[in-house]
Amino acid sequence: MDEQINYNLTQASTWKRIFFMLIFAAIGGLVRMLLWAVIILQVASTLLTGKANVNILNFGRSLSTYTYHILLFLTFNTETLPFPFSDWNVTAELQLPETKNPEK
Repeated sequence: MDEQINYNLTQASTWKRIFFMLIFAAIGGLVRMLLWAVIILQVASTLLTGKANVNILNFGRSLSTYTYHILLFLTFNTETLPFPFSDWNVTAELQLPETKNPEK
């Protein structure tokens, strides 16, 4: 058991992932603040014009999907690094691993 723990602690790939997770946790915080700005702009646009602004809608969708990509990476659901370490392809489907039901 101790050998397994020591082996896990010495894996460079684990520490590399932790490093990227810290980076994306910080980026995720910034993106969430930006999403609030988008929300406020969209509310203001709707109040002033009576309809949602299409450009703000598209930008908000893009940021929301990017946040989803970050969260998938942070929760170990994907090994794909989000933007800026990969393409800004927020409309592409992610290849997610199959989840196994622990009750079966």
